[in-house]
Amino acid sequence: MATPHITPETNGVRYGLFTAGGMIIYFIIASLFGLAERIELSFLNGVILAVGICMAIAHYKRFRHGRMPYLHGFATGIITAAVASVAFSFFFILYAGVLNRHIMDGIRAQDLFGFDLSVTIAFLAIILQGAMSGMIISLIAMQYYKSPDHKPMTGLE
Repeated sequence: MATPHITPETNGVRYGLFTAGGMIIYFIIASLFGLAERIELSFLNGVILAVGICMAIAHYKRFRHGRMPYLHGFATGIITAAVASVAFSFFFILYAGVLNRHIMDGIRAQDLFGFDLSVTIAFLAIILQGAMSGMIISLIAMQYYKSPDHKPMTGLE
C-alpha cells in the first residue's frame, strides 16, 4: 500500500473545510444566543481562521518530516484561508439569505454609513476579509514554522 501524497493544495483544502466547519459552528452558536448581529464579535472567526491555518501548516510540516519549503507552507496557509472563507460565505448566503433573514435586518440597522448591505455584499466582504487575513496570518505563522535552513545563522562558523 502506497503512502498518501499530501500537497499544499490538498492539505489546504482539507484544513480549509475543517476551519469553515469551526466558523459555521461558532456562527450558529452566536446566532442561537442572539449575538450574530454584533459585528464586533466576528473577530473570533479570525481566531478560528488563525488556528486552522496554523494546524494546516503544522500538519504539512510533520508530513514533510520537518523539512518544508517556505512557499509550500505559505501556500498551504493561503489555500486554507481561501477555502474556509468561500465555504463560510456560501453558508452565510444560505443561512442569512434563506433560513434566518432577520440577521441581515439586524446588520442593516447598525449600518452607520447609509449603505445597503445585501447578502451578496456580505458574501464578498467575508471572502475578502478571510483572504486578506489569511495571507497575513500565513506570513506570520511561517516565521514560526519555517524549516531551520530558512532561519538566519546565529553564530560565526
